[in-house]
Amino acid sequence: MTGSLILAIPSKGRLKEQVEAWLEDCGLTLRSAGGARGYQATLEGFGDVQVRLASAGDIARSLVAGDVHLGVTGEDLLGEAFSTTGGDFLMLLALGFGRADLVVAAPKSWLDVETMADVDDVAHHHLLRTGRRLRVATKYLSQTRAFFDRHGVSDYRIVESGGATEGAPAAGAAELVVDITTSGATLAANGLKVIVDGLILRSEARLAASLRAEWGPDRLACCRRFLTILEARARGRTIASLAWPGDQHEVARAVAAPFAQSDEPVSQHGVLVAQSELFAAALALGAAGVGPLSVTHPAYVFSQASPAADRLEAALSRIEPVG
Repeated sequence: MTGSLILAIPSKGRLKEQVEAWLEDCGLTLRSAGGARGYQATLEGFGDVQVRLASAGDIARSLVAGDVHLGVTGEDLLGEAFSTTGGDFLMLLALGFGRADLVVAAPKSWLDVETMADVDDVAHHHLLRTGRRLRVATKYLSQTRAFFDRHGVSDYRIVESGGATEGAPAAGAAELVVDITTSGATLAANGLKVIVDGLILRSEARLAASLRAEWGPDRLACCRRFLTILEARARGRTIASLAWPGDQHEVARAVAAPFAQSDEPVSQHGVLVAQSELFAAALALGAAGVGPLSVTHPAYVFSQASPAADRLEAALSRIEPVG
């Protein structure tokens, strides 16, 4: 599949299931190329797209290296890669699933430690008492350093975690942890509590594009087609179509205009409005004597432009060719 656009998605776990469901909802069906345990797939309707299945962490690294063109992974992992490289990829779309928080957590037994200021005090006294810096176990080295710096905490050292980070304090490997959590239940089960102002990042799954991959006109055109469908489906989830009898258009147009989507005109028979504005628009039209009104929910709302594709092309155009 030389010349294909390469899309990387998670190979296992809840995030893999959510990505597959999201693509299916957008009308894009994955077909595994190697059975249930395969690491390649195809995307129906996109013969020029090669899908690779990889770990969430490997996807972030592949985007940085330019080994894939597009990838879906957690914002926490992308944020760590961005902190390290400073801009080898571009976040295109927030996907609304895979939500989790990157947080600082301390032992519950530390009753007087609730804030990052308390962490700073404890770290300082720990250094004076033991001659050693407070240990912080984490996989998120760059984001931890940046967050601790912002809070003025300096008497610590990072212990890079290769396994279950939340178990580090109980194992005697660290005093604090910085880890990802969805509910805090796993941290609590390991005797840990989240520091009150210790939220580093609210993460969710993101579609990102590599700025180091080899693109070219054909791949960019394929990417634009792909993004256009994703964006049209995203709009469709938030927009309703409100219709009225054609002979009431003049009155309806004046009343509906303030509710219309900014890039969508009021047509002879109806208007597209944000779902959140639907009832207000319907009530205003009814008060003006317009009716009966009918409401439909479009699956897709296509636009002439793709903001995500435009941002990608603009970012790529600012990169000077190597060599």
